Amino acid sequence: MNDENEEKITSILGVGFDCKDGQTRLTRGPNFALVGGSEETHEVMQETICKVNENLNKRGKELNETTRSEFIEVLHEVVDSMNLE
Repeated sequence: MNDENEEKITSILGVGFDCKDGQTRLTRGPNFALVGGSEETHEVMQETICKVNENLNKRGKELNETTRSEFIEVLHEVVDSMNLE
């Protein structure tokens, strides 16, 4: 399947399952929603989506103009740059 025929990504849903403090965390933006997680996990999700959007911006693209394969490439670049452990 070439890029022109590949489906575009329209939004991102991030879900964290490690919340043990009873807090309900929700962050929404124009192309994403982040739900749940511990404070640390939710912060990592926020940082990740911000960097994904920044990376796409540098490429002159919006999320809804991005193919699945390009999104995965961008996500890998972002995660690799964050040094998560």
